[in-house]
Amino acid sequence: MENYTATINATEYPPHLKHKVIFETFNKLNAGEAMLLINDHDPKPLRFQFESMYEGQYDWEYVQQGPTLFQVKISKQ
Repeated sequence: MENYTATINATEYPPHLKHKVIFETFNKLNAGEAMLLINDHDPKPLRFQFESMYEGQYDWEYVQQGPTLFQVKISKQ
């Protein structure tokens, strides 16, 4: 079983808060820590945003890839 510093179930937040909560949580991680993102669709746009804001500072690994549930391990380097 994987250990995560934080778990965010994005389906529990209104659309205008989702990315804010995700980025705030990521910023609180220490190097080497990871968070788990749970969503009901593939968060590809979020990954593009991570790439533009944190290039080379994170790892993105799908734990579960659909069709109705997506889980992504986001690690801080």
